[in-house]
Amino acid sequence: MAICFPRRGNRKGVAEKANHSAAQRWWRTVPDALTVEQAQSGIDKLAVRMDERRRSVDGVKVTVAELAAAEPLLDLPTLPFPAELEVVRTISPQALVSFEGNLYSVPPGMPGMQVTVRQRLGENYLHIVTTGRAVVARHELAPRGAGRKVRDAGHVIALERAVLAQVSDRAPCKTKIRRPLSPAALAEAERLRGQAPGAGSAERVVINLDTYAAVADRLRTAPTPEEEPGE
Repeated sequence: MAICFPRRGNRKGVAEKANHSAAQRWWRTVPDALTVEQAQSGIDKLAVRMDERRRSVDGVKVTVAELAAAEPLLDLPTLPFPAELEVVRTISPQALVSFEGNLYSVPPGMPGMQVTVRQRLGENYLHIVTTGRAVVARHELAPRGAGRKVRDAGHVIALERAVLAQVSDRAPCKTKIRRPLSPAALAEAERLRGQAPGAGSAERVVINLDTYAAVADRLRTAPTPEEEPGE
């Protein structure tokens, strides 16, 4: 059962005593069959009685309600609590790290390494940190799921230099190298050639085309029904 307790003052002793009284005098005596509306009405009546009670503050008698009115709740902060979201990601061969549907660049030369993407709540940028807590990149946060590639200009230049450094003016490698058969391959070929007929499945399915040629010749020389002599 969820009960909404009335707001109390911020003075520690008064607030703790009020909560203690509510728990001892009301909550422990609530019957099981009580509805939420009836429970709320009961706690409201208890709060009114407790607010009318007097306390001595610096020698002055005041009610709990007067204390609460003099000590309102603090205003909400303009910035959220500085919580941080951290996720572990692996750097791609293109020096990119994925986060919330977008890709963010890092310096080249770290493919396959695991890094931590850190984003503080309320801030519109993120940090990419190595396992040694070294920040290797800082980017503005792209909208979630936008599919963007956010690249730093310095990372782009460094990646181009790394790619160009691997370009060579040497002759291209041969795409195909013809190597002679090994002695083991030649011996296996000789064994297959000397295999007895009918020993293997390949031999059983071989068709002798000479037989078909002889049948075709007989069909071509056989007389037609019109050419046959009458009885």
